[in-house]
Amino acid sequence: MRSDLPKVLQPLAGKPLLQHVIDTARQLQPAALVVVHGHGGAQVQAAMQHETLGWALQAEQKGTGHAVAQALPQVPDDHTVLVLYGDVPLVQADTLRALLALAGPGQLALLTVMLEDPTGYGRILRDDSGRVRAIVEQKDATPAQLAVREGNTGVLALPAGMLRGYLSQLRADNAQGEYYLTDVIGMAVEDGHVVAPLVATTESEVLGVNDRVQLAQLEGVYRRQCAETAMRAGARLADPARFDQRGELLLGRDVFIDVNVVFEGRVALGNRVSIGPGCVLRDVTIDDDTQVFSHCVLEQATVGKDCRIGPFARLRPGAQLADEVHIGNYVEVKNSNLGVGSKANHLTYLGDATIGSGVNVGAGTITCNYDGANKWRTTIGDGAFIGSGSMLVAPVNVGAGATIGAGTTLTKTAAEGKLTLARAKQMTLDGWQRPVKAKPPGKG
Repeated sequence: MRSDLPKVLQPLAGKPLLQHVIDTARQLQPAALVVVHGHGGAQVQAAMQHETLGWALQAEQKGTGHAVAQALPQVPDDHTVLVLYGDVPLVQADTLRALLALAGPGQLALLTVMLEDPTGYGRILRDDSGRVRAIVEQKDATPAQLAVREGNTGVLALPAGMLRGYLSQLRADNAQGEYYLTDVIGMAVEDGHVVAPLVATTESEVLGVNDRVQLAQLEGVYRRQCAETAMRAGARLADPARFDQRGELLLGRDVFIDVNVVFEGRVALGNRVSIGPGCVLRDVTIDDDTQVFSHCVLEQATVGKDCRIGPFARLRPGAQLADEVHIGNYVEVKNSNLGVGSKANHLTYLGDATIGSGVNVGAGTITCNYDGANKWRTTIGDGAFIGSGSMLVAPVNVGAGATIGAGTTLTKTAAEGKLTLARAKQMTLDGWQRPVKAKPPGKG
């Protein structure tokens, strides 16, 4: 990968490759998950510290069979082992369930794939009746075997006791000088055990990542899958090729999503929500009939019904908008509540504020919430009108129905239902001259 980050921690759709595999494995409700690690193991463990995992160190890289052997001491003989790979992130839980259903006492289940170009894959060798008899690795294959298009994914399931016995018999007498997990297949066949193959429905599901080109290819596959899921859920996408989901997306009916929108974390969109182009939504809930216009950034925010956001607006963590709120261009809201029907349509910062219903906040208004050490709250009552260019120096209260004149710097409570002004006296100074910049030496 030419990176300081271990391969399994490279991000796909915003989370590490290994996290994708773990999340899929969790859907199978396993008794335990064991991760075999080698180079960069400390980084991998640190990145996965939020997970309950067993860890097995493969100090020397001696092949896939040797890697699995490091994990087996943590697995009882009467359990079924499912072998997955940290750089194969898109394998589906339904596929793995079907594979596990084929494994049982004395029976091994193997996931295979039909490939247009099987270069680099171990080939599945079948007998005349179609039964799997062995797997041969690319470097050990004959020309006839190289022509086989059915490839080994490496994903298999079998009883732990059976696996333990075969791993102890592995030998490294091959072109790689490694202990191949694939040799277990031939051993099982020789002992008369059933090897039940399951052919993956798509090639992309079992593709691995070895470089950044392949990582980008899988990113494209993942985006297409998410776009198809969104459209089947009823969303209309302006261009499925320019849809980017990097987390969980919950969709109501008749949602419209324009191009180049990025969804991160958990995002829930209600019925008839419209998201304009170039927006970023991270951990956001938006209720029915709300429109988010172009190039807005919403993070850890809650938006009510029939709101209008943007364009070029930012909702930061803790922003909570009630129904019918308007947040216009170049308005930023942080850790603030806005009541029903309130509006801030232009060039405004609302931080640490509690704003009632029907409030109008004029252009260029700032809630001055930070004194350099502490954050303070501004409270604005229902129906208040805040004139343009006002500075509300927190902690401060604006009473219900109050009007704050444009250009006011408010430091004290503004009374309910009254006009409050705080402006410096306007003066004109006769005889004053604007300073003139001195000319550089030698210039006329």
